[in-house]
Amino acid sequence: MENCVFCRIVKGELPASKVFEDEHTLAIMDIQSVNPGHMLVLLKPHRANVYELDDSLAGAAFRTAARMARAAKQAFGCEGVTLLQANEKAGAQTVFHFHIHVLPRWEGDGMELAWPVKNPPREALEAMAEKLRAALAVG
Repeated sequence: MENCVFCRIVKGELPASKVFEDEHTLAIMDIQSVNPGHMLVLLKPHRANVYELDDSLAGAAFRTAARMARAAKQAFGCEGVTLLQANEKAGAQTVFHFHIHVLPRWEGDGMELAWPVKNPPREALEAMAEKLRAALAVG
């Protein structure tokens, strides 16, 4: 993907402040940081979103994200860490190359994560679980 900004960073065509790199992933500082230590974990191969990941790449991404979360806790003494990964426009994805935000957090840092809770009844939850089990059986 020659126009993908993250592919260009992985190839070294664009500058980035690298934190960690292995065979499958690259962790860099987020140029649009929310808090000190805000990183992005990128997959080296271009995959637009989570749906395009096999189990091996998914595992590699999360292993690196967990490692970066531990490093952020140690380096910055944050009070928590938010891992954020978005898919498709409706899911708030803005760069269409799979990545995970590793965001060090402090109480009162102004970063809010909120959604309107719907509280479906147990019967609806069971029906949704059945649909998901059926989807897992197929694919």
